[in-house]
Amino acid sequence: MARRYDTNDATDRATGLREAASAVRRGELVVLPTDTVYGIGADAFSSEAVADLLAAKGRGRNMPTPVLIGSPNTLHGLVTNFSEMAWELVDAFWPGALTLVAKHQPSLQWDLGDTRGTVAVRMPLHPVAIELLTEVGPMAVSSANLTGHPSPETCDAAQDMLGDSVSVYLDGGPTPGIVPSSIVDVSRDVPVLLREGAISADELRKVVPDLEVAN
Repeated sequence: MARRYDTNDATDRATGLREAASAVRRGELVVLPTDTVYGIGADAFSSEAVADLLAAKGRGRNMPTPVLIGSPNTLHGLVTNFSEMAWELVDAFWPGALTLVAKHQPSLQWDLGDTRGTVAVRMPLHPVAIELLTEVGPMAVSSANLTGHPSPETCDAAQDMLGDSVSVYLDGGPTPGIVPSSIVDVSRDVPVLLREGAISADELRKVVPDLEVAN
């Protein structure tokens, strides 16, 4: 039976974060609010938990799960060949709605799907998400919806779709909006905007003028 906690209540928030952290460490799934939509998350280093996440969404390995982190410093252990331009994007837009696709450290023991040696990583601008990520470390997090259904802006919507496949729901109220994060590939010599979302190409070019836009 899934447990749900109201993170706008101080007592419930403390209990919910503790229970969510324990669930993640056990390899179970949790739902958490972010600065875009609700996400379903698991321990990024548990291949079984990530497989369960994909199964809960009805999603294939061809759509790898992004990773959320609680601090930019965490990047040092996750990615390699991270350029000065990439760090400038981090400094300008994190925490926030910018996902960066970078080459991951080849020594990492994880399986996020068919990533082809890269990882999509983001630091969300949401206090509940950051607190959980700070406690448990990097999490594989995808939007908390069944594949093909709208991404949920409320915990109710997420729970209606995912039910008891999730152990703990952290209810932070409605999320700020359904506009997804912008995605920039920084694994190449020149950064490429793969998806324009909450941050426009013009805003990104103020930091990295050479930004290209994918066709």
